[in-house]
Amino acid sequence: MIQDTSNYQGRIAVVTGGAGFVASHLIDRLLADGLKVVALDNLVTGAMSNLAHLENDPNFSFIEHDVSEPYEVDGDVAFVFHMASPASPIDYVEIPVETLKAGSYATHHALDLAKRKRATFLVASTSEIYGDPEIHPQPESYWGNVNSIGVRSCYDEAKRYAEAVTMAYHRAHGVDTKIVRIFNTYGPRMRLDDGRVVPAFIGQALRGEPMTIFGDGSQTRSFCYVSDLVEGIWRLARSEFHEPVNCGNPHEMTIREFAEAIAGIFQVELKVDDRPLPPDDPKVRKPDIRRAKEQLGWEPQVSFAEGIGETIDYFREVVNPA
Repeated sequence: MIQDTSNYQGRIAVVTGGAGFVASHLIDRLLADGLKVVALDNLVTGAMSNLAHLENDPNFSFIEHDVSEPYEVDGDVAFVFHMASPASPIDYVEIPVETLKAGSYATHHALDLAKRKRATFLVASTSEIYGDPEIHPQPESYWGNVNSIGVRSCYDEAKRYAEAVTMAYHRAHGVDTKIVRIFNTYGPRMRLDDGRVVPAFIGQALRGEPMTIFGDGSQTRSFCYVSDLVEGIWRLARSEFHEPVNCGNPHEMTIREFAEAIAGIFQVELKVDDRPLPPDDPKVRKPDIRRAKEQLGWEPQVSFAEGIGETIDYFREVVNPA
């Protein structure tokens, strides 16, 4: 059963990493449904521009803080959403220790807050816990194929640890916990330079540059629009389900197909800058969302054409501001 939003009117939702891409959209949804929101972020990868439209909202407050250090939030906290973590390949290389802390220390602090407040806790996990999968598509029952010492391990293993400690708090302390495994998500407020394929290809197309394809471009990704993801997260938070749930769009594309689609939208000839495939880069990625359908009544609603159009419009403003 999914709890009605009226049960939480006027109560507080704490969102770590609140200035990030997905978290900022989640905050918009929580405020729209009548909650007060306290966001925390150290702004290492988040941006205050993602929250600028909330500057005068009396139900929103922002605290600049590194959530790998302890903190307290006063008031009637109903939810703690632990969204804080670097989430791009560039970040993994540049700030690996901070990435590991976001999954370990920061998860502990968020869980401790939820425990003290008797609040529902939701951790943003990732499809990357499946590593370079040997099962396709990936169901929640698959344990993954992860290189624990590779260049991506700071992110993969941090998220795997975050899931483990979340379930430990649920079993040992009775905390009402949820785990969402997020697959490739796109939409407005992504960082143009974060190294992920959607902003990379759109930015290159807007600048008239060749699109950078790693390997032969046959590796696949499944792209989910951010509003669909937020709907899934919010339903999961209000559910009675405690095991991991995949949230993503099963519509699978190769990287080369995605590049061709972007070139087609921009009506330009596809020009490619070929690069070697990075170590441990997943060859395939597609969510099995049967659990989300059964437990949450959720599946993506936004078409690729609609979602990518909204995203391109956003990046046009970023690249060529009025």
